[in-house]
Amino acid sequence: MSRGWPAPAKINLFLAITGRREDGYHDLQTVFQLIGLCDRLRFHSIPGDRVERVGGLPGLPVEDDLAVRAAWLLKRRFGLREGVRIHVEKRIPAGGGLGGGSSDAATVLLALNRLWRLGLSESELAELGLELGSDVPFFVRGRNAWAEGRGEILHPLRLPRRWYLIVDPGQRVSTREAYAASELTRNAPRRTIASFLRGEAVGNAFEAVVRARYPEVAAALEWLRDFGVPGLSGSGGCVFLPLRTRRDALAVARRCPPPWVAYVAPSLSRSPLLWRLSAEERRHWGVAKR
Repeated sequence: MSRGWPAPAKINLFLAITGRREDGYHDLQTVFQLIGLCDRLRFHSIPGDRVERVGGLPGLPVEDDLAVRAAWLLKRRFGLREGVRIHVEKRIPAGGGLGGGSSDAATVLLALNRLWRLGLSESELAELGLELGSDVPFFVRGRNAWAEGRGEILHPLRLPRRWYLIVDPGQRVSTREAYAASELTRNAPRRTIASFLRGEAVGNAFEAVVRARYPEVAAALEWLRDFGVPGLSGSGGCVFLPLRTRRDALAVARRCPPPWVAYVAPSLSRSPLLWRLSAEERRHWGVAKR
């Protein structure tokens, strides 16, 4: 394929950890909001039983790349011998809590399911995605959601349209280390979707941990407070600020202190990946009719 397949970022509008699980994971409650900041992937068939990657994150070993792992998961699960070269154009900052790696993996699962004619359902792909990461099922389903469990129990949620300023202060936060922090609150009271919609479920359990250990992230949060109520996405280190209009977001972005990097992105109600899949379906049937 020559045209790219999008892999959108997400932010967490709310995140609480309500307990530890016997399987070593944590129980959490969160709200996933898709935003229009996307990586872009392209796929080309190649001879041999291989998965190759072009582009992607500099310094990330191929075998650790979730996009590559997603392709191998499909190949091994279904005994496929097709080779594929995955071109990854990165725009989502790494280690920022925006879900770029998980989104790339979801795009690989959905795109190769179509290109390799596997016929797997969305639910089957989401179940496979959970083997790669807790956020992958959300990106497979491609709709804003209230999430529980590891993040895989999803309830679609209609969220208001916003523009978001995303600030990357350049500090990469280890999710593993953030979860292991002794000061992390792991027994927050459980909330409901209704409490979130009433504005009672707010904050991010990781913010205190990240503020204490990553001074640039703390500074970015403080700077954004001059313009509104900022938030930390996931375990960080990107921070965000909701704004009413694109003009408002651009006005704040222009004042972003270097070397921080600012991105302006709209909220999305549906992943652009799903629109791409719909277009592929229409083209398939159009060709069949001719």
